[in-house]
Amino acid sequence: MRGTQEMVDHMGWVFRRPQLILLEVAWRWIFAVPFLVVCRRQIQKIAVLLPPDQAGLRHVDSANPWIASVQIGEAWGHYLPYVLHVLYWLAPLGGLAWALLAGIGRSVVLKRMEPGVRYRPLSLMGLYAGWLVLLGLTYWAWYGTIQWVAATYISPSGEADLVGYSIWAIFLSLGFFTLFAVISWPFSIAAILAMIEKRSAASAFAESFRLGKTFTAKLIEINLTMGIVKLMLIVLAMVFSAAPVPFAAEVGNGVLREAVMGSCIFYCVASDYFQVVRLKSFLEFWRIFRGAEQGIGSH
Repeated sequence: MRGTQEMVDHMGWVFRRPQLILLEVAWRWIFAVPFLVVCRRQIQKIAVLLPPDQAGLRHVDSANPWIASVQIGEAWGHYLPYVLHVLYWLAPLGGLAWALLAGIGRSVVLKRMEPGVRYRPLSLMGLYAGWLVLLGLTYWAWYGTIQWVAATYISPSGEADLVGYSIWAIFLSLGFFTLFAVISWPFSIAAILAMIEKRSAASAFAESFRLGKTFTAKLIEINLTMGIVKLMLIVLAMVFSAAPVPFAAEVGNGVLREAVMGSCIFYCVASDYFQVVRLKSFLEFWRIFRGAEQGIGSH
């Protein structure tokens, strides 16, 4: 049986239980709303310290996207010290808050999926903190490579190499996206091991590498499929947000803003739905490969 063979059934199972989706959405937005408010206030403070006019944003050449990208890059260089000053304290606090809420929220979701297990939020907090560190390292590596691509193919003194830049940007972005999907699965299955097998975060994470070749292959396949689904959701959200653009003169900017906001909400809810589907898929494969050892069969 292929890892994705039963995914349609799992999607239907989750869809028939909207309370699971609501729980996933709830714990994420309990974190997201205050965090976004804090980010907005910090952006406003930075804009007061360094107004956009002084950073050079007023003179951005909107008629030439390549010149504009260089000008925006120069403006970003002016803002970077201010942003880093905020990130030094905001990133650790935000990461800690996210890990705490993720541990509690996912414990509740998994408890609703498998009522017989016990809550183990502390173990899940540790696992999701590790997941967040891995995500941050992946983004840092991606950002560094994109900086190299931009410096190599976009220059203010010469003509930009559109083909070279696009090839490398697409290749590296998809490459890092795929890499993260391949290497992040241990944290997801470890959360299930921690709750169902009553393990600590360290024990569950270590055990996730001793599941056997067949079980591990299923988990990687599911994770890669979920990565592809997330890319499709991003494309759909971009299409939905751009749909009113040809009619901008008739509908006005307000409709465009609403379309963008609606597309973002669609992406967030759909992404959360597939996160629950991933958990359900991992849980069912745990039943197949390890459930008998724990006295729990597939159902």
